[in-house]
Amino acid sequence: MTEMITEGVNTRLLMTELVGLFAFIALALFLAAGTIRWIAGWCFLILYFGFGIIFTIWLLRFDPSLLQERLTGLKKPNREAWDKMLMWLWFILSILWLVLMPVDAVRFQQSHMPIWLQVVGGLILVISFYLIYLVFRENPYLSPAVRMQKERGQTVILTGPYRYVRHPLYAVFIPFFVGTALLLGSWYGILLGLVLIALIAIRAVLEERMLLNELQGYDAYMALVKYRFIPYVW
Repeated sequence: MTEMITEGVNTRLLMTELVGLFAFIALALFLAAGTIRWIAGWCFLILYFGFGIIFTIWLLRFDPSLLQERLTGLKKPNREAWDKMLMWLWFILSILWLVLMPVDAVRFQQSHMPIWLQVVGGLILVISFYLIYLVFRENPYLSPAVRMQKERGQTVILTGPYRYVRHPLYAVFIPFFVGTALLLGSWYGILLGLVLIALIAIRAVLEERMLLNELQGYDAYMALVKYRFIPYVW
């Protein structure tokens, strides 16, 4: 079977990675829970991968070069060295967070969360997905790696959410982590989620230093938009 290539994106490889990611997250959740009879876990998988599939199709149609960057950015040679270390720590803590919630909420039932609050968590999660879409719609340079994309003509983005905060994609991690932990019914998930948010905040500060030195006009943008994550807060 020949591989499908859409403007540089290997769609067969992309589908394989999506299926692999689904299997990995499903195994992490349900093995940690000790059961597949976990409605909240299935709700999370349906919401997360439902959005992921729809969003991937949207990127394939409207911005395949950004999708290609999302798939390959971490492999590019001009990544910041500190970012490699930070992202390894992020990866390890993210897996721990993913496993902690089912262990807490299902296997040992340490957290007791009302159903209505889990529903609120699901709504917060859906809102975070919409916010992610808004950010990607405005910024074609959203690499998963901290690096200058001179080959793609990177410029400062001043539209959409970037009018209010400098790092709207990072800011979206706040409702994503909180919403997921609430949906899955884990108070400990919220606590570890706060650690992950703090880690991404450190990344934002270090990334700003790089952009300030290497991206033309970023100093003026920082003077115009004073907040990183939340207007009038930080």
